[in-house]
Amino acid sequence: MANTLASSIITITGGTGSFGSTMALRLLDEGVSEVRIFSRDENKQDTMRNKMKDDRLRFFIGDVRDPLSVENAVRGSDFVFHAAALKQVPSCEFFPMQAVATNLVGSSNVLEASFKNNVKSVVCLSTDKAVYPINAMGMTKALMEKVAQSFARNYSGAETKVAITRYGNVMMSRGSVIPLFIKQIRSGSSITVTDPTMTRFLMSLDDSVELVKFAFTNANSGDLFVKKAPGCTVETLIQGIAIVEGKSPDVSIQNIGVRHGEKHSESLLGSEERSRSNDLGDYFQVPLDARSLDYQIYFDKGVELLSNVEPYTSSNTHQLNAEEVAQLIFKLPEYEKLRGGSSK
Repeated sequence: MANTLASSIITITGGTGSFGSTMALRLLDEGVSEVRIFSRDENKQDTMRNKMKDDRLRFFIGDVRDPLSVENAVRGSDFVFHAAALKQVPSCEFFPMQAVATNLVGSSNVLEASFKNNVKSVVCLSTDKAVYPINAMGMTKALMEKVAQSFARNYSGAETKVAITRYGNVMMSRGSVIPLFIKQIRSGSSITVTDPTMTRFLMSLDDSVELVKFAFTNANSGDLFVKKAPGCTVETLIQGIAIVEGKSPDVSIQNIGVRHGEKHSESLLGSEERSRSNDLGDYFQVPLDARSLDYQIYFDKGVELLSNVEPYTSSNTHQLNAEEVAQLIFKLPEYEKLRGGSSK
């Protein structure tokens, strides 16, 4: 990736977020000529500007909902990493049209501007909640994926290549439940959980960056990529956090009930997708279904798929125990910062 991106101009939508700021640092380390940070929040941009202090960073105030501001940021870019989104499940449940405006229409604006300006490659970031979606956030992200694939399908001869990445909850990122659990454990209060038997994938920010880099390097236009990740129950996650905090894993848990739009387990691939995916070791690649609208040819013969293929979920992926979760969290740079750099 370093050789490919050297001397390139890259735009990151939602660039002040956890993923965007981490990716920006990686890109600067790899010698790009310019990283454009596109987002709505001028305060976060100012904080990022003063923290990184790199002349190769350029900041664009705008909103993916506004096509003109998107085009201003994308024009002249070689590559676009599209991370801007409304990601909080409950808020999207209460305001679904806002999720539509940002996650769906905004993503279409990013893709339209990228194709119009002959961007070489666009990587769109999606979520496990887009698989068999039951909440507005997941539904809008699922449709975002369809929009991205439609661009790849309808403009197959274009200079712009489109790829999609899906990943689960990112540990210690903004919105992650882990900092809340740490705060509750340190205060000695009960740990509030919606359902301790729920399972979730465990991914780091570095994992999410590596997934995007892999998709960028290996995608055919329209491909979807998933990075394999371990999982655990919420109860095991809490026990692991207690261990890494030097406490007994036998902590008090207060069951507060399921929030709006929550699933018991998350999926990174549906069974239909997994049946036609390529297993690349650490990753799954799901090629674009590039069939035409002419379904006359399938009246006599369809496309055969593998039967009895399970979806790839946080319940059937490799499950970690509390000690393994503790080791995983302890290695996170974000946890090191939370501890103030001290060692236990």
